[in-house]
Amino acid sequence: MKRILRHQRHIFTFCFGAGLALVIIALWPDSSSQPTFKHPVVEAQDGGSSNPTAKQPTGNNAYCAVCHSQEGRTVALADGTSLDLHVTPDAVADSVHGTSNSQETLGCVDCHGESAFPHVEARPESSREFTIKMSQVCTDCHVDEAQANADGVHAHGLANGNLRAAVCVDCHGAHDVQHIKDQPQLAAETCGTCHTSIFDEYKQSIHGEALLVNGDTNAPTCITCHGVHGISTPTTAQFRNRSPELCASCHADKKLMAKYDISTSVFDTYLNEFHGTTVALFEQEDPNAASNKAVCYDCHGVHNITPANNSKSQVAKQNLLATCQQCHPDASSDFPDAWVGHFEPSRTQHPLVYVVDLFYKILIPGVLSGFVFLVATDIFARTKHVGGRKKSAPPPKEGHTESAKPEKEG
Repeated sequence: MKRILRHQRHIFTFCFGAGLALVIIALWPDSSSQPTFKHPVVEAQDGGSSNPTAKQPTGNNAYCAVCHSQEGRTVALADGTSLDLHVTPDAVADSVHGTSNSQETLGCVDCHGESAFPHVEARPESSREFTIKMSQVCTDCHVDEAQANADGVHAHGLANGNLRAAVCVDCHGAHDVQHIKDQPQLAAETCGTCHTSIFDEYKQSIHGEALLVNGDTNAPTCITCHGVHGISTPTTAQFRNRSPELCASCHADKKLMAKYDISTSVFDTYLNEFHGTTVALFEQEDPNAASNKAVCYDCHGVHNITPANNSKSQVAKQNLLATCQQCHPDASSDFPDAWVGHFEPSRTQHPLVYVVDLFYKILIPGVLSGFVFLVATDIFARTKHVGGRKKSAPPPKEGHTESAKPEKEG
């Protein structure tokens, strides 16, 4: 019976120790298994790629300039409008294709073709038709950009019959082409020519004010969030699920945020709370699966983002309840008080939460360490006991029998 009980204790000790080890392994933080996001803007922002098969530029515009440098020259189109034929020579020279900036200056025939003169082709129906047609010429050299643009919302809109969808010259210009990427303010203003209402909101936001008023080129513009050529629609579940990583590309950058005295813990604190954890799991399992949990722009706004201490901010204390009620319509006046914000609890910032968090950080490792110590000492004691018993009572040698003692005579 004692042997059975001893074996049972050994089995219990082994099982308990193995179970405790599994629990510790399961709870041990693993950075490789932590939910991650993928950046929603996957298109590379580098431009200026060229097609090696494109013909060599001529750079001679003198012949065409005889007529097209004259102001007031127009041609009537079939829809009753007129097409302006005037081209300013200085605009061409100062462009990326001109003599002032380019090592290989483009000539008129490089885009319009050597057969453009004499002008025997039928006139376009409208100036918009001519603009769309001439934008196709850009694809002869800028192949990578053309392929990216083919997957974007503008190309899809054009393919679906929306003639107002932006084409190359709408953003870059026709003869006065400039590098928009290197000029953030120009990029924002360019998008604003079509997206006027959104641009008006952006101008009033913290980002727009920093760029357009203060000239801060670190401020995000339209292409920072939406991309350049391969612009995807922001209404998809994938864009929504990946949007926190988009915001984190700036707000988790310690070097950048140090310039503005802004905490970089916003992304980590978001991931550690219910909303962020759920969105991260959705993005990891299936980026196209819609999640109804809040992402950054649900609370802070999209193009109208203002500082949290601004009275117009959606996360200002007086406006926070209304913001929460967008998803939680039954939220009471004390509902927002349960949120600690994007700050790590400290002695000065939410001290009660800090104390409770510190208590559990000490309690949980202490309890687990105690169990590990008890199991280890028990195993050590039992091992030593078994070893000592075997040493004190060695088995008799084979073939050896103890001689019987002579009986004492009475």
